[in-house]
Amino acid sequence: MLPLAALEIFRARCLQWLAISGSVRALHKDYRTATPQNFSSYESMKQDFKLEIPEYFNFAEDILDQWTNMEKVGKRPSNPAFWWINGNGEEVRWSFEELGSLSRKFANILTEACSLKRGDPVIVILPKIPEWWLANVACLRTGTVLIPGTTQLTQKDILYRLQSSKAKCIITDDILAPAVDAIASKCENLHSKLIVSQKSRQGWGNLKEMMKCASDNHSCVKTKHNEMMAIYFTSGTTGMPKMIGHTHSSFGLGLSVNGRYWLDLTPLDVMWNTSDTGWAKSAWSSVFSPWIQGACVFAHHLPRFEPASILQTLSEFPITVFCSAPTAYRMLVQNNIKSWKFRSLKHCVSAGEPINAEVTEQWRNSTGLDIYEGYGQTETVLICGNFKGMKIKPGSMGKPSPAFDVKILDENGNVLPPGQEGDIGLQVLPNRPCGLFTHYVDDPSKTASTQRGNFYITGDRGYMDEDGYFWFVSRSDDIILSSGYRIGPFEVESALMEHPSVAESAVVSSPDPIRGEVVKAFIVLNADYKSHDQEQLIKEIQEHVKKTTAPYKYPRKVEFIEELPKTISGKIKRNELREKEWKTI
Repeated sequence: MLPLAALEIFRARCLQWLAISGSVRALHKDYRTATPQNFSSYESMKQDFKLEIPEYFNFAEDILDQWTNMEKVGKRPSNPAFWWINGNGEEVRWSFEELGSLSRKFANILTEACSLKRGDPVIVILPKIPEWWLANVACLRTGTVLIPGTTQLTQKDILYRLQSSKAKCIITDDILAPAVDAIASKCENLHSKLIVSQKSRQGWGNLKEMMKCASDNHSCVKTKHNEMMAIYFTSGTTGMPKMIGHTHSSFGLGLSVNGRYWLDLTPLDVMWNTSDTGWAKSAWSSVFSPWIQGACVFAHHLPRFEPASILQTLSEFPITVFCSAPTAYRMLVQNNIKSWKFRSLKHCVSAGEPINAEVTEQWRNSTGLDIYEGYGQTETVLICGNFKGMKIKPGSMGKPSPAFDVKILDENGNVLPPGQEGDIGLQVLPNRPCGLFTHYVDDPSKTASTQRGNFYITGDRGYMDEDGYFWFVSRSDDIILSSGYRIGPFEVESALMEHPSVAESAVVSSPDPIRGEVVKAFIVLNADYKSHDQEQLIKEIQEHVKKTTAPYKYPRKVEFIEELPKTISGKIKRNELREKEWKTI
């Protein structure tokens, strides 16, 4: 349990929220506002933020079960804790009490039927179905280590993850079960398999059937705050995916900065995050951040991203906070958004990669709402963000979150002044901040390489302006050096996106006998431009970039392609394109 003082603060905050309004609908009357609900200004947020870390902490007992208690005594609005729909008209709504009961049943299955013990790794590869959320909470209750995986993993991917993590249990559906069976004999640690299916499968425990008989009488494991809670595999833009370890407090408490400040959630809110279940962003905005604040987690299970379905859902359901990746927003603004009415929506955020200023402007013009960009990593909670009440500078990732002391550093770990580009770093000595991963599992050299002096090096490059806003330049290995100029791909890609012919683009370095390397753009054309004269179109695009950004940054080489190579999470694999260019020399 949390210390008594922390619980009193928790209860007091609940009562403050209740004073805001007596119902969800009441809040929706004045939804188009940038006034924060949980803080008065950025300066006050930075000053007031303080995170006390108890010796023992478990999110299921110390947060979720506390919301259940508040529910029982009428001190939480009648907002669901979890609200799920799919495209077939099915719908699930759970209160915190129902979430608790079902997750305790799941926990008993893990410990009894699967014989799992505290610290045992469990791989969960499920789409956006209610059982995915139950698996998250059940792992918390049992102290087992959750390892999420996207449903787009191949047989080879699953084998790599099972062997690397030494997982003892895997939970998946009948789509991926055959792939697991094909490689299970190569995974000596794997001894339990659970399937979410209406049909039985030999060698697998059927979770739906087991849940019918399971008891909901379960005592939550008393976990220390620094015990391993979850392992997330990176998306693998360079090299094989790495295992990133997070503790019960690094996300369970650390993500309070996301929920309270960046998402600005209260128990009256309905939060919809479209992220894939295999990635840490789902932990951010589909589990910990909203439930820390007592908000409702909304989920829509779609086989694939369908802009029309997304817009219809935003229109039909009382979603107040929406989070999606820049790629999704780019797709959404290509539709006639003005024909839709988002009566409840009041806050939109984006993360995962930088968002183009043109996209945010189109969204604002169509909805009247800004997109508040946030910056973080699988290894961290929110590093920088645009917060309500702040002036938004288009293209900037905002100011540092209260969780971290963020600096721009040179190669020796010295702090650089405003305006100078360098490595983005977080101070970790003398006191390591809570919202940071522990280490790369089984990779001490990689872990050591991320520290420079007193700072954790994110692997991203950027700069800070005179007003304290941070600007992303690129991943460190994406920098293009041409004739002495350092060119980050994002600015060039943003300029390209403003040309009407460009649907998507990726910018990388390409060898050049005179300049060493030059900017090359791989471009996916919009359908209306595919029949245009390509040589003339290249000249038009090059001239456009020269006018939009510094002339030396324009792509001297342009190649039109049908689609860009991407990771399973949708991030562009610039390294593949770059390697292809440099193999020719």
